Formats: sequence, structure tokens, C-alpha cells
Amino acid sequence: MRTLAATAAGSALLFGLSACGAANESANADDSSDSSLSGTLNGAGASSQQSAVNAWKQGFQTANADVTVNYDAIGSGGGREQFIAGGVSFAGSDAYLDDAEVTSAKERCGSDVVTVPVYVSPVAVVYNLDGVDGLQLSPKTIGAIFAGDVTKWNDETIAADNPDAELPDSTITPVHRGDASGTTENFTAYLDAASGGSWTHGEVEEWPVKGGEAAQQTSGVIQAVSGGQGTIGYADASQAGELSTVSVKVGEEFVAPTPEAAAKVLDAATQVEGRAATDLALEIDRKTEAAGVYPIVLVSYQIACQKYEDAAEAELVKEWLTYVAGTEGQDASAEAAGSAPLSEDFSAKAQAAIDTIS
Repeated sequence: MRTLAATAAGSALLFGLSACGAANESANADDSSDSSLSGTLNGAGASSQQSAVNAWKQGFQTANADVTVNYDAIGSGGGREQFIAGGVSFAGSDAYLDDAEVTSAKERCGSDVVTVPVYVSPVAVVYNLDGVDGLQLSPKTIGAIFAGDVTKWNDETIAADNPDAELPDSTITPVHRGDASGTTENFTAYLDAASGGSWTHGEVEEWPVKGGEAAQQTSGVIQAVSGGQGTIGYADASQAGELSTVSVKVGEEFVAPTPEAAAKVLDAATQVEGRAATDLALEIDRKTEAAGVYPIVLVSYQIACQKYEDAAEAELVKEWLTYVAGTEGQDASAEAAGSAPLSEDFSAKAQAAIDTIS
């Protein structure tokens, strides 16, 4: 994730949107037989959203039989480029528009942009260690393990957070992504912010530390951790399967990577400085000590214009985003993709931004 300063003013802009969110529930309750929507809606962008988008398309097109939604999962950068160029009506992106892209998007739209987080996925620290369940780790210890500085499972730093566990005197094998990865970027962003200096390699897409075991894609990490003993890795929590997952220390408690705990990170986030009230680009507080928040997350956005020259296009985009960010759409993506549904508070903030589209 890009790192930009967030201010109290930005936070005020974000939370000032909440008053307008009541339209969300009525939009989700529409009787599909009464739908008057028609036309084709084209979007492109993040492949991370692909499974969720497929579920959203099915639900939206079932409710609106005369609408076709197309989504080209070409990647976040390609989606932003196509949106700015006017090639698609909306973009999906694992990163918000940077300042230069915002300027270009405003020129394309002739208005502000509407940027709403729609897909939140916890990144779990997964492990395979016989006889040890419910492992608890602090951010500093996680950073030291993946930096290669803590190498034994019975290391005193691990034992301190797991006083009742029988930790073996065996070697830790960290498993990391061997390809450029948004999951790696978000995981290292957390380590960079929260590890207290035990991780010194910054926020990166490609793994920077020699040693351990490299694996391609999420499925490769899961396979490598599952196939080893004393292994530990990081992956989308929805793909963890039968692997054990670490509860991460947040403040004075340890928090498991549940969808609900991941979604709470949005309520603890602040809006990026200098953005329009409809641009919910978020600065994630990776060092939060708020109760019940799981801070290792991937947040993915959908991006649209606030104004369109074609009223029919504007209506399609508005109703699509209303469905996606609403309860029905969020439940559909949670079931299909294991994502964390937006909280009621944040769904209302997103709907307030969407309601301005015309």
C-alpha cells in the first residue's frame, strides 16, 4: 500500500459521510422483478477481486435481468490505466489512486472520483507444528522470524507469548512468496510499521530476505507449509484450509484472523490527506491497538467517476456499487471469496459516497 500522511481533517472528512447511508438497505431490498435497469457495464482491474466480482455479477444480473456486467481482471495498474483513459466505467484496484492519477482521473471524469473499499481480506500467518495449537505471536516476533533472526520454535520470544505451549527445540522454516505479490506487499507493510524494528527490509512486493522456502502464488505457500513440519508462512486467510493460524498481538490482546476482525481495520483507518469526501482512500493503521482489530489485511477498492456524461451509465455504476458495497453484495463475496464484509458503519460511509454519483 502506498503510504501517505493522514490527518485529523482527513478523518473528519471520512466520518462526515456517514449521515447519507440509509439508501443502502432499500437498494438491496429492491424486488428484481421491478428492475428497470438495462445496458452493459464494463470494468477492469484487480485479479484479487475476481472471485468476488463473479459472485457480485451473478447477484446483480439476477436482480437486473437486462444488465450485463463485464470485468477484465488485468491487474490493479491496468484497471486504473483503463479507467483514467475512459476505456471502462469503473476500476478495481488493490491500491488507491496516487496524487498524479487522481489529477488525471478528475480530468477524465470532469468531476471528483468515487473510491470505495469493497473487498477486505485478512492475511493469515499460517503454520504447521505438531502438538502446538493456538499459537500467539507479537509483531516484533513475527518480524524476527521472517527476517531470519528467530530460528528455533522454543526461542524465548515465542515462549513468552505462549507460556502453556510445549514448544519443540526444532528449526523454524519460513515460507514466502517467490513471485511479486500484493499479499507480500501488505504483509511487509505490516511488518515495516508494527515490528518495532525487527523487520528492516521495508514494504516490498518481492521477498527481500535470503533463506527460507519460496513458493509461487498463494496455493504454493499453502502447499509448502502443509507439506513441511515446523513451517510458517503468510497467505489469504480464506485459503488457509486445515492449517493453524497465528493470533497476532494487538495492544494487550491476541486477535485471530477472522473476517469480522479484519473488517474493523476500516473503522480504525483514516482518509488520506487532501482527498475529496467521496474518495475513501485509506491510510491503514497497522500499529492500531484498538480492541478486536486484526491489522494484517488486504484492502481492495472500486473506483468510479462522481459524474458521467451519460445518465444511463451513471445509473448503472451507482446501482452496481450500491449492490457491491451493500449487505447482499458483501455477503455474496464473503461466501464466494472468504472476504471480510464491511462493517455497518463503514458500509454507510461507502454508500454516502456512492449516492453522489450522477
